[in-house]
Amino acid sequence: MGIISYGTYVPRYRLDRRAIRAVLGTGGASGTRSVAGYDEDTTTLAVEAARRALRSDAPTLPPRLVSLATTRPAYLDKTNATAVHAALGLPTDAEAVDCAGAARSGHAAFDLAAASDGVAAMADIRWGRPASAEELDGGDAAAAFVFGPDADSVAVEFARATATAEFMDRWRLPSKTVVSAWEDRFGEHAYQPLVVAAASELTRQAGVTIDTFDRVIVTGLHNRATRTAARNLGVTPAQLVADLAGEIGNTGAAHPWLLLARTLDTAEPGETILLVHLADGCIMRAFRTTPHLTARRPRRAPSATLDVSYADALTWRNVLEREPPRRPRPDVPAAPPALRAGDWKFGFYGSVDDVGNVHVPPARVSLHTRSAAPPEPVRLADTPATIVNITVDRLAYSMSPPVIVAIVDFDGGGRYQCTLTDTTPDEARIGQRVEMTFRNLYTQDGVHNYFWKARPLADSAADTTT
Repeated sequence: MGIISYGTYVPRYRLDRRAIRAVLGTGGASGTRSVAGYDEDTTTLAVEAARRALRSDAPTLPPRLVSLATTRPAYLDKTNATAVHAALGLPTDAEAVDCAGAARSGHAAFDLAAASDGVAAMADIRWGRPASAEELDGGDAAAAFVFGPDADSVAVEFARATATAEFMDRWRLPSKTVVSAWEDRFGEHAYQPLVVAAASELTRQAGVTIDTFDRVIVTGLHNRATRTAARNLGVTPAQLVADLAGEIGNTGAAHPWLLLARTLDTAEPGETILLVHLADGCIMRAFRTTPHLTARRPRRAPSATLDVSYADALTWRNVLEREPPRRPRPDVPAAPPALRAGDWKFGFYGSVDDVGNVHVPPARVSLHTRSAAPPEPVRLADTPATIVNITVDRLAYSMSPPVIVAIVDFDGGGRYQCTLTDTTPDEARIGQRVEMTFRNLYTQDGVHNYFWKARPLADSAADTTT
């Protein structure tokens, strides 16, 4: 099975690393890092990347499996991929599995989906102690890949090699939120023999040497080890793919796949791509692009990013505990009504009555004709809409006030009042085009309340994606 389509999602917010030095007096470097919004987690990031991957015109059936890889799952003891499955509107007989816990988990998600005509989503939010390497060098993003027959693929894997060893270069206990890491020279020392071993096996399988690859991705969470690995492999500057460190940061479990997607964005048919990932060993994967690549690339224009203050970024990641809004806290989301309204809550399905009127939320009785004829479900999650009215609420409970509420009209019918996200009061305007996005409205007593918000479309200052 090969990659028949792919998509990425990078949150719109950026933190200027110099802002860290301005506050702490140390640690700040040049460039920016991506920051997931206050209403985003690894599940919502994965949903957005998978939606983009599934928008392709590739000839494919609904995925038979959804696999989610992350180092920071939204839940433990509960499958997070089921929320991705529901938000994508997949049939109940499609499987959903988590591959969580380590940066290397993305390879398991990739392999499971490739073996099952599925979709693999890799998402991560990297954060750590103030001025730590995790905070400075990390980033938040997601990537997703849809798999199908080689004949329909944009890229096919033709060789793979792995070298694994047990050593403590970085770790985090399940009860902790920050990562611990050993000194960088130790990681550099531990990884290099594994890189050599994996390279020897890969070149034997592929029948080619490293210098014959058109593009080479060398990535991992140890910057020093990856730089040394690229040098020892003899990768030339012309081959080496940029690591996005100054623009987005290292996005952990998502990063190799984000770089692979970015490489596919600019590669030509017939090129060879080598992915080298240093994570608890070394995994190398070789891909060859196909003639389908040019026609199947995602077509979403990037737009301006939004700056986020250091204080807000720390608050959104629960590193800085600030005084909450002095309003009644929202109720804990209850499981029974969420189950009963699952198609609406997760899939964002409306209904169409017997004369074609669209109801949002879905209604069993038509508001127009009063007919009780069984309505037809209609999925609106991927339907663009237009803002017809806006209210800026500075009193509503929110960890990122003010709350921007809009009334939107969906293309083809249906009007709904919802929250706007990834925008500012000055940017939002009547007549602006928006799309729906899957977010976490709030978390109360350990329960995430997932639902849909609206955000500006790409040509109206939307998120930055490939």
